[in-house]
Amino acid sequence: MSATIRNDAELVSESLAGDRDAFGQIVARYQSLVCSLAYSATGSLSQSEDLAQETFVAAWQQLRDLREPEKLRSWLCRIARNLTYDSLRKQGREPSHHGEALNEISETHSPEPLPHDHTISNEEQAILWRSLEKIPEIYREPLVLFYREHQTIASVAEKLELTEDNVKQRLSRGRKLLHEQVLAFIEGALSRTNPGKTFTLGVLAALPAMTFSAKAATLTAAVKGAGGAKAVGVFGAILSPLLAVGGNYASYKMSMDEAETDVERFHIKRFFRNALIVTLAITAIIAGPLYWLLRNEDISTYCAMLFSQALVVYFLSLYALGFASLPHRRRYLAKLLTENHGGTFPPAAYEFRTRASLFGLPLVHIRLGDRFDVLRGPVKAWIAIGSSHAVGVIFASGGIAVAPIAFGGIAIGILPFGAIALGIFSIGAIAIGGWSFGAFAAGWQIFAGCGLAWNAGEGGLILAHDYALGGFAHAAQANTEAAKQFIYNSLFFRIGYAISRHGLLVQLAWIIPMFLQARVVTRARRRREAGNCQS
Repeated sequence: MSATIRNDAELVSESLAGDRDAFGQIVARYQSLVCSLAYSATGSLSQSEDLAQETFVAAWQQLRDLREPEKLRSWLCRIARNLTYDSLRKQGREPSHHGEALNEISETHSPEPLPHDHTISNEEQAILWRSLEKIPEIYREPLVLFYREHQTIASVAEKLELTEDNVKQRLSRGRKLLHEQVLAFIEGALSRTNPGKTFTLGVLAALPAMTFSAKAATLTAAVKGAGGAKAVGVFGAILSPLLAVGGNYASYKMSMDEAETDVERFHIKRFFRNALIVTLAITAIIAGPLYWLLRNEDISTYCAMLFSQALVVYFLSLYALGFASLPHRRRYLAKLLTENHGGTFPPAAYEFRTRASLFGLPLVHIRLGDRFDVLRGPVKAWIAIGSSHAVGVIFASGGIAVAPIAFGGIAIGILPFGAIALGIFSIGAIAIGGWSFGAFAAGWQIFAGCGLAWNAGEGGLILAHDYALGGFAHAAQANTEAAKQFIYNSLFFRIGYAISRHGLLVQLAWIIPMFLQARVVTRARRRREAGNCQS
């Protein structure tokens, strides 16, 4: 029987009988398919050929285990994929991380001289994989096979066991994605060659002294403006921790005013001092790695990032120390309550509660300046405001606030706003939720100095699954035209830009209520001191 018409089952049977030529025909028939599958996963021509060779060696050794010889092609594909993913797992990386920079490629590709029409330079290989690596494998495999199989859709469909319509759809989508990747590659390469601030200043320095004109001054201002615009996302992201600084000072002042003994005031000062020491130490540690990550960015971007992350560390330290000291504080206050007040809670500095209620909860309940707040239950109402913790049906404000709209040190809700915000639309120094805005943020979409996003993120240091814009950005589409179009057209990011532009109003929305509370507590302390003097 002619070798060209023998089917897979016959070749398998002859190979099992020891006919190496028959197995050679199997290799010749499927080598392009197996090499293409391995290349689609690894991005390395040499590695894909090694893996393909391992595949056929393994197939020869395991040929007696093949129960259905007519399904040889599927069996070979399964072996190839398993060997490929095992190899990648052992190397501890994902295939999309394998693309090499052009300047890191060695000059030689193969030690053996090959015919000119079968060679590919290292530079060509790098550009090829840089274009293909971020296309999903479901589209990459048909593309690679299509152009290796002389552009035959029927051949691709047969080898991947797909319908021709499915192959056409995947090729169409793959070509579109490939077009976007090539454009992004060209855009990124050209943008890195663009003369920057150093070039401008060099030209100005070379000009004769008396020819420095108004146009040159305008140009210099424009260059500075461009550098500043580069950090707009980061600057906007640190506005939320800035407003929390004011609220934190008000919290410190209220704590000091509520204290009645030197021992209490000493512990409060030590608490805030320790948080500051921890913050300075950790910030000093992260300053170096952060500078390395943002070494190609303007120094203002680095300073803004370092400042915002220092605030993140500060608030984490503050709440970690606060929760750690809570058992001791509760025991101390319980002892004071028993010894000085006979176990009865004294009145707070200010308390207001409406007589009207709904479903057993007052419409409004405010309790401020309560020295024993951690021993009482939270303030609960439709609108609840407390020094320590508050739970509201509509709105809550406090050290820990839980409500659909929540303002607090730790705010939890649909729209939380605080030093640490957890919710659907979160704004804070540390913001975690669906859509998050902060110095550090994590969520579906984020606008942050530093953060993690599943869908998209913008800021200084951003890691995202799909889209990212930033000084250091990593995503399927990072700092590309596709990423820009997606983020600029997203409602959340438009809101983020608006928050950045109106940062002062955002700060006032937080700081004014906090200072009003501090004022109430200060007046109560003065009345208490005046009463003690009269008695």
